[in-house]
Amino acid sequence: MARRRRPPRPGALAELPPLKILSQIAALQALYYAAALVLMLFTVLVAGTKFNLNLVFGWDAVRGDTTQGWLMGFIWILDGGLLMAVAIVVLIGRSKLVLDFALSLHAIHLIVVTFYSGQIPRHTAWWLSMAAASAVSVALATWGCRYRQLQPISFGGNGGTSTAGGGGGGNGGGSSGENGMDGDEEQGFSRGRGRGRGRDGAGEYEMANMSSEAGR
Repeated sequence: MARRRRPPRPGALAELPPLKILSQIAALQALYYAAALVLMLFTVLVAGTKFNLNLVFGWDAVRGDTTQGWLMGFIWILDGGLLMAVAIVVLIGRSKLVLDFALSLHAIHLIVVTFYSGQIPRHTAWWLSMAAASAVSVALATWGCRYRQLQPISFGGNGGTSTAGGGGGGNGGGSSGENGMDGDEEQGFSRGRGRGRGRDGAGEYEMANMSSEAGR
């Protein structure tokens, strides 16, 4: 007899569809390079140097023997660490996926840099900058996602009013009983026998005893 397969967990297939994952990775990568482009442009304008795409897609500008190289490394840490942590919290919002998206982001950047320059990065400063950016993004994004997930959810309604009413009702049984009777009359409910209001809240009725002969 063939072994029965275990049914999938509810929502497992629709939880992380491949198209959604690819779109989120593409959005993070676009934000990564857009932020790097803005930061590099601002830096070269302040420093009075010439801008070129090698600053964004290359690796030789990040080096440890010049002040400009240290500045480029700090920019990549700021971009890939702090800014991407904020982007992951906003776009992903799940702490258990932070590590995957953060490492995928920097792995794709490594591939892009390798193809653009035609060789694997050789500067140790570049590798240290990418490692520091990955660690910062994972740490900050994990903390941000957990903080966001632990925030209380407000569903609205009259929760505060009902709570206050419950506390006030515990002070005296007579007052709560009177409030209950008033509420029943307003809503059209009746208790016991005799005169009362109809269910629709309008008119009156009177209960009468039926003779035993009428039921025969």
